[in-house]
Amino acid sequence: MTNHERVMAALNFQQPDYMPLHLSFWPEFTQLWQQAHPDVEVAINDYYTDAVRVCVGDETPYMTRACTLREEDGYEIKRDGWGRTIRVKDDAYFMHQIDSAYDGGELKYGEFDPPDLPQRYAAYDAVMEDLKRDYCVFAKTGGPFIRTYFMTGETELLMNMAGDPKLAAEQVMRTAHHLTAIGLQELHRWKLYDTGMWISDDMASTAGPMFSPQTAEKIMAPAWAYMCDSFKAAGASKVIIDSDGNVGPLLDLFIDIGFDAIYPVEYKAGLDAAKLRERYGDKLAFFGGLSNGLILPRGNPDEVVDHTLHIMSAGREGGLILGTHSIGHDISPATWDLCFDTYMKHRDYPLSLPEGY
Repeated sequence: MTNHERVMAALNFQQPDYMPLHLSFWPEFTQLWQQAHPDVEVAINDYYTDAVRVCVGDETPYMTRACTLREEDGYEIKRDGWGRTIRVKDDAYFMHQIDSAYDGGELKYGEFDPPDLPQRYAAYDAVMEDLKRDYCVFAKTGGPFIRTYFMTGETELLMNMAGDPKLAAEQVMRTAHHLTAIGLQELHRWKLYDTGMWISDDMASTAGPMFSPQTAEKIMAPAWAYMCDSFKAAGASKVIIDSDGNVGPLLDLFIDIGFDAIYPVEYKAGLDAAKLRERYGDKLAFFGGLSNGLILPRGNPDEVVDHTLHIMSAGREGGLILGTHSIGHDISPATWDLCFDTYMKHRDYPLSLPEGY
């Protein structure tokens, strides 16, 4: 089977030849891995049989307005494509937001740039056919929560959701319309209808969502449903919702909206893929499941093996693309190799897991 066939079979709760993987490695881990594997000549994702690529164009609403405004005390002051003024430094990972695209309820810079600008998609236009030969490729956009707060500021959006829900709903729906137009362009240009769309919308901490299920249903669900329905009406096979943290209180809502799968199913946030499978059966597929925050950084070898087998058990009948949100430098290459070797030993279907899993 190809990676495309393998992943799509799993998403359809069929048994492929073996359980596919979806992996993400931090640069710091990659450096450690290269030191531990000096003779390996292939890229790290290929070495570990990563089956998935998620591709996104420039989805920013004001991409043509992005520019450097000035330099100040060793920092660059920029206006980015989200209409924010930000302060950044070359050697820093994070930025400081100075102001936002919204002034109260109004956008400072007017209408968004058109979704069909060719420069939004040029980076992947040139390589898409090559990627599709080797991977199961999904198109991607951000989601209406996180991308709206890029324009309003996170605190401002959450305050609006609590104090002015009508305004918040208008803001997230405006974002959803723009992101949907971008996603439809990606599906068309890259011919990814047979896989579908990946919506990245971080909305939760390890404790739970940043808003109540009732607020989600009232304000966010119409925007999520608009995106999901639009992509499926256009022919997208699957629509995946991606959020870090404990989205458990929202899973029933996600299923009602029509999402087919979730990522990354964070174990450290209380999402146990094996237990979720017992609850949801074939209503929801999973990408991820492995614990990059608890077991892999700190577990002993027996715990790592036990955890890997436990999570793999969620995919007995398909429905699981095994992986983890990201693998950072707090995970040793030896520990990751133990996890991967355990997977390799038991990945073939029908799964031959030890008794008790």
